[in-house]
Amino acid sequence: MAEAAIRVGIGGWVFEPWRGTFYPEGLAQKRELEYASSKLSTIEINGTYYGSQKPDSFRKWRNETPDGFVFSLKGPRFASNRRVLAEAEPSIEKFFASGVTELKEKLGVINWQFAPTKKFDPDDFAAFLDLLPKSHDGVGLRHAVEVRHDSFKTKDFIDLLREHEIAVVTAADSDYTQIGDVTAPFVYARIMGTDEREQLGYSKKALDTWAARARNWAQGKVPEGIDAVTKSKGISVTDVFLYVISGAKVRNPLAAMAIADRLKG
Repeated sequence: MAEAAIRVGIGGWVFEPWRGTFYPEGLAQKRELEYASSKLSTIEINGTYYGSQKPDSFRKWRNETPDGFVFSLKGPRFASNRRVLAEAEPSIEKFFASGVTELKEKLGVINWQFAPTKKFDPDDFAAFLDLLPKSHDGVGLRHAVEVRHDSFKTKDFIDLLREHEIAVVTAADSDYTQIGDVTAPFVYARIMGTDEREQLGYSKKALDTWAARARNWAQGKVPEGIDAVTKSKGISVTDVFLYVISGAKVRNPLAAMAIADRLKG
């Protein structure tokens, strides 16, 4: 069995405080994605959560990044932030018609993020998952759901995700609900605890811990210290996506690179 690919990245690439801390002084802004993608293996795009992008933008991002680089995208809030999820089909269709698949082989995972007030309704959530396409324009699609209410910490929810081969986003180092179960052939984690007082965002011990946890997930195991609802089902994992998000954002690129360095070799 091939070893799972572990990708460590950040959210977005345009952030003024990264200029001179992550990006070299004097680097042209139009070359920031090119630079970021030379140092990291994945980026999560948040802008797609708030509104549609253009096909040309997706093509441009694909062309500016190296082979093997992968983007994950936030699904639109118009689909996930609604009272009846079963009625989200028009928003989902509009999202995929916007040119998402112009990323082609560089399209990683679609992260559908839900509000902290959204509670688990088994029938309605199942109807939403049924609306998520497995492919579009010949490009295979992978989906993850980021839930933030404790009502989702139930076996019924985990079983539903495993049935659809959809990942649950593991939120860590935050106050959000944490669910670390492996429910799909890939894992999607977002860690939010960087500290500006730490030169690399996290202490060396914490960086070591996150590298070890990524390796555990790559083996289909729930890492020690991560909450899970059920026991592992022994799912074979092909990809792990670990994003350093929020927290002390100015430190996130350095934290992601430090974790990736620990995973080499």
